[in-house]
Amino acid sequence: MGKALSGTTFSTEDRVHYRQKVRRCLDVLALMLDRRDQCGPSFDTDSRRTGLEVELNLMDADGEPAMRNAEVLADLADPAFQTELGRFNLELNASPRLISGDGFGEYEEDLLESLGRAADRAAKSDAAIVLIGSLPTLTPDHLVLANLSANDRYQALNEQIAGARGEQFSVDIRGVERLQTANDSIAPEAACTSVQFHLQVPPERFAAQWNASQAVAAVQVAIGANSPYLHGRQLWAETRIALFEQATDTRPDELKAQGVRPRVWFGERWITSVFDLFEENVRYFPPLLPIIDDEDPIAVLEQGGVPHLGELRLHNGTVYRWNRPVYDVMAGRPHLRVENRVLPAGPTVVDMLANAAFYFGLTHRLADEERPVWSRLAFPVAEDNFHVAARRGMEATILWPGTGESPVTDLVRDTLLPKADEGLAMFGVDRRHRDRLLGVIDDRCRTGRNGATWQTEAVWSAEHHRNLDRSAALHDMLLRYSAHQQTNEPVHTWPID
Repeated sequence: MGKALSGTTFSTEDRVHYRQKVRRCLDVLALMLDRRDQCGPSFDTDSRRTGLEVELNLMDADGEPAMRNAEVLADLADPAFQTELGRFNLELNASPRLISGDGFGEYEEDLLESLGRAADRAAKSDAAIVLIGSLPTLTPDHLVLANLSANDRYQALNEQIAGARGEQFSVDIRGVERLQTANDSIAPEAACTSVQFHLQVPPERFAAQWNASQAVAAVQVAIGANSPYLHGRQLWAETRIALFEQATDTRPDELKAQGVRPRVWFGERWITSVFDLFEENVRYFPPLLPIIDDEDPIAVLEQGGVPHLGELRLHNGTVYRWNRPVYDVMAGRPHLRVENRVLPAGPTVVDMLANAAFYFGLTHRLADEERPVWSRLAFPVAEDNFHVAARRGMEATILWPGTGESPVTDLVRDTLLPKADEGLAMFGVDRRHRDRLLGVIDDRCRTGRNGATWQTEAVWSAEHHRNLDRSAALHDMLLRYSAHQQTNEPVHTWPID
């Protein structure tokens, strides 16, 4: 989530100055995009680098959340690992790379090695690493302000979001069961642990890549769901979606009634340029963290330099789109990325890489079609698909151009997997990686089992075959889940009993 803060008090003047600076950054970005074929800094349009960020949970030997990330990070001393919101969270940033050739094999080796090293260090603090969308043994007593990570930034973010809300954050999730709860901080957001995929794209292809990502978000969530439990209740297949949307909502009921946009946002339209997204962020959302850089972006641009646009990037980081635009500068060159944020972490490294291969391949192929899917799919339908998929998971039926309403598993196997394979071939991904990783997706759809279904089936078995109560069944399931995770065998192959 970025650099720490040394202080958390912001004046009215800070906010006014920050808002002006953000708008100046937006103007500079517009100039850079307009001039990219003439003069000024040249966007990196050659590389198709990808990136992976994985959020992790820490648990103790009994399956309880372990509030020890500071100890584990100190022992790791590895810049690839960072704090996350909760004291039971960590984040792992894999080194960016191309997926052509053996890229997925390199990702797998890198992630397994890094996670193995982290597991060794965590064990010294009597903790274990778990890749899961929401730790099912969390209770409301765990998700409190005192359990935010020791980082000034998180404290400041909490103060600003809670202040904007002006009242408790209410959560009301109606799924298989119902959960109603309230909290006076953003701590419940720490229950949402995700994997994020980054894809670097040229400015002229950004809109197509983002639109394709929005169109397939529902499919991703349905087949990758891994968060069916929260506070002991079985809710959505991917409860993390509903929790994140509600637990950080800065709008009281009156602003919701007025149509004010939520900060956790699917969006409201297809775009024609990356500028559309940055401009919406500035137009619709007030600043949360008005931290001002010394850089004068106009002066930097006029002198032939590459502006970092710090204020615009920080503001962008406090608008939680499920597919987020990213502007960054590497090796002195600006570039753009789509950050895909819809999926939960886990269940295994191979499952996450299968999800990545499906996403990268499918969106690359869809973005290249002459008659793109988003020209035949109304945006509100794409959003409805997304929430239906989060609720129903593998059992979801969604609307897709050319097929109408289809079970998501049939849509994937009959229509989308061949397109994903074509897209990966366009990237130059080696055939053995395409077959292996897309084969995981195919088998997951064939068996109807992803992380969410395995969890619910394992809990049902513990409750009905061994007469465990819900709490004991969740703890039992999590310990078995953790053991299976160490094998790196895909979740659809895991035994239930």
